[in-house]
Amino acid sequence: MASVPHNTRQLRACLVCSLVKNTEQFRKEGCENCEPFLQFKRHPERVQECTSTNFDGLIALMKPDDSWVARYKKIENYACGIYAVGVQGRIPELVEDEMAQRNIPYIPRDGSQNLPQN
Repeated sequence: MASVPHNTRQLRACLVCSLVKNTEQFRKEGCENCEPFLQFKRHPERVQECTSTNFDGLIALMKPDDSWVARYKKIENYACGIYAVGVQGRIPELVEDEMAQRNIPYIPRDGSQNLPQN
């Protein structure tokens, strides 16, 4: 289970999975969903690059398998925790390329993937 933010200062949302923690928690614990490839604990500068302070709303995810909200937001396979409804920003191209090389799809959490294509 992801730790719940114990301090509302410096809250950030992961740009890959939208998990919300404060800066220190991301640096010490990493991201329960993305740590294998983002490696916040080994590369603390990525916390600034791959998380955002600009996010909307919060979702408390307790039972991912039973949650229609989790399915709708595509977080049903993630750790229990607090998630942002939407996160503004994108991960750096270098990180996106690393994810693509590992066959990990990147779904922007700002809702842009749901926009109609022209």
